[in-house]
Order: sequence, then C-alpha cells, then structure tokens
Amino acid sequence: MFWTTLIGILVGTAATGVALGAALGLTGLVILQVYGGGATSLAVDAIWNVFKSFTLSAVPMFILLGEILLRSGVSERAYSAFRPVFDKVPGGLLHTNIAVCTLFGAVSGSSMSTAAAVGAVAYPEMVKRGYDKDVVVGSLAGGGTLGLLIPPSLSLLIFGALTETSIGRLFLSGIVPGLMVSVLFMIYIFGLSLWRPGIAPRSGESFRPAQVLLGLFQVWPILLLLFAVMGSIVFGWATPTEAAGVGVVVAIVISWFWGNLSLQSLASSVFHSALMFAAIGFVVLGATILAKSVSILGVPQAILETTRDSGLGKYSIFFLIVAIYVLLGCVFDGLSLMIMTLPIVFPLLTGFGFDPIWIGVIITIMIEIGQVTPPVGLNLSVLAAITENEVSLGRAAIATVPYWLLLLLAVVILTLFPQVALFLPDLVF
Repeated sequence: MFWTTLIGILVGTAATGVALGAALGLTGLVILQVYGGGATSLAVDAIWNVFKSFTLSAVPMFILLGEILLRSGVSERAYSAFRPVFDKVPGGLLHTNIAVCTLFGAVSGSSMSTAAAVGAVAYPEMVKRGYDKDVVVGSLAGGGTLGLLIPPSLSLLIFGALTETSIGRLFLSGIVPGLMVSVLFMIYIFGLSLWRPGIAPRSGESFRPAQVLLGLFQVWPILLLLFAVMGSIVFGWATPTEAAGVGVVVAIVISWFWGNLSLQSLASSVFHSALMFAAIGFVVLGATILAKSVSILGVPQAILETTRDSGLGKYSIFFLIVAIYVLLGCVFDGLSLMIMTLPIVFPLLTGFGFDPIWIGVIITIMIEIGQVTPPVGLNLSVLAAITENEVSLGRAAIATVPYWLLLLLAVVILTLFPQVALFLPDLVF
C-alpha cells in the first residue's frame, strides 16, 4: 500500500505539470500525514536543518562563479591558448574541445555551463575549418559532462551537503576520475580520426613549440582561479563555502581584466545564478520532505533487508541501481535525479559497505550520462541551440553515444579499482 501511494502521488502530481520539487514535497507530506501519524511538522524541521547548512550556501556561489566565466569571454581566451597544442595531432581541435572543457570544468562546476561556454567558441571555428558538425557536437557534449565531475563540482557539493559527507574529500575524489574520463575521450577521438580522417582536417600550419608554450602560458589566470578555490580547500585555508566566495572575487577580477566582463554582464550573471539556485533549491526542498518521510518509516532499512534476503550480491544490486539511473536519466535532469534518489540509494549502498566518497563519484558519473541522454539531456539541447539546429537533437544524441559508453566504462573501471577515486583523498586527509 505504501509503494502504491508513493508512486501514485508522484506520477499523478508530475502528470499535472507541476515542478518536480512540488511533486516530491507533496508526496512526502501525504506520506507523513497518512503513514507517519500526521507528523507533517517534521518536514519543517528537516527543511530548516538542510537550508541552514553552511555547506549548502556554497552552491549559489559556485553557480555564480560559472556564470561569470560564461559571460566574460574567458572560455574564448582559453580555447585560443590550447588551439596550437593539438593542431598536428589526429583529431586536432576535437582534442582542444576536451582539454578546454576539462580546464573550464575545473573552475565552473556545471556541466551545462561548460558545454555552452566552450561550444559557443568552438563550434563556429571548427565548422569554418571543415570539421564534421556532428562529431564536433558529440565532443562538446561529452566534454561538457566533465564540468560535473572535476572539482569544484555542483553535483559533489550538493551530494556532500545532503549526505553529510566531507566536501574536501569529495572534491579530491573527482580529480583523477575526471582526468581519466578526459583521457578516454581523447583516445577515442584519436582512433576515430585515424579511421575517418575527413572528420578533422589537418592544419596546414607548421608546428611551433614556442607558440604552443606561449599559448599555454596565457591560461595562468584560470590556473590562479583554480588554485584559489581548490588550493584553499586542500591546504585547509578555507571551507568550501569560503573558497567559493574567494573564487567569485577572483573570477570577477580575472574576467574584468583578462576577459570582457562588464557591470551589465555581472548583473546578468547574478540574476541567472539566482534563478538557477532557486530551481535547484526547490528540488532540494521537495526531496528533503520526501527523504524525511521515508526515513521515519524505515523504508531504506526495509529495502536493505529485502535486498539482502533476495540472495543478490552487492554488486548485482549496484549494477541494478546503475541501470535504473540510466533509465531515469532519460526523463530527469541530472541534479534533480540525484537529489530525488539519494534518500533511498545512499543508505542502501552504504548498508552494503560501499564507501560514501566512492558513491558520490559514481552517482556524479551516472548523472553525467543523463546530461547526454535524450530526450531531456541538457547538454544536447544547449548545443543544438548553439548550432541553430544545424545539428538536431537526435543527431547530437547519436554523435554522443561513444562518450556515453565511455562514461559507463569509467563506472566499470571505478568499480573494479575504487582506489582510482579514493587514493587522493586518503593521501591528503
């Protein structure tokens, strides 16, 4: 009866077109009223405890940091700096897309912002040079997902705030897997370019080592920003929230003098950041109410006991959860999916002995997959808009399938070798 009520109210409210946060919250309130003896007042306490969290206050700051970089032209400077590095490598500027997405992801924290910022610069340039449009969009969509994994990451930050897991350890755990995924993407591009040379025309310019070094030297402001955020966390100089504030100040200074940030674009960044955080915050609010309702009734513990009694091993359960994330990624955006599922998935996986930090990395990769899974895949929608529908959403989705598969391969690698994610936080903390 409980599950009928839970699923029925969720589906019923979602079918009316209400926001996901409202659907989750209303479901939680009904469960508290009907099955929790009218304990709806507990929802207020749960919401207050989450939103007064000092850690969660870092989210709007990291969103603002990404918006400032998106509107300041910094991504164009970074792209120009990396362009000579890969000119003579099979794949050329396709590698540049991944490298710049990796660098931009290390300071923006948002997958969609990364895809939009790099895509707006890269797509016109590469089309002009004769690159295959679909392959270009595929590389940008895949590369954009790195913004969620490489710290500072909104996904890992929200995961840490909701599960009370160390943000510093989570950020460090995303570095090596993020770089690993970036290398996997580049290996694929290299192989594809050897197989189909026409997708990436070779540059006729001669290789100039001095020009490459000069270009790389020009990205020092972004490295400074990265050190200001991650360095202050790793060396214990600041909490993640304080580091986010420092990052915003440094981003404004860099974007003002190195980019083309104006007061108007800064005001626009603040406005859009507020809208994005309001959307995320509303989902967090609804999910908090639902999490409180299911935890009071002992639902996660009951599911854990049921799965243990089923005879399935912990890895069978884990890969079942992975399959569910892949399916749900078709209909929910990444962060909403994570927030919605954490109340059940996190206690279930920790109950089977999986490391909480490792779980954060895995769930982040799964919602990255959702970012490039149609019909909701936000990276695909953003890039289709940037191309002015020269590359349709369907074509973009097909071109992104190899990157989708490589992200699943990363999940397999991390499952077989969890220390890939854990050795760096274990080393520092």
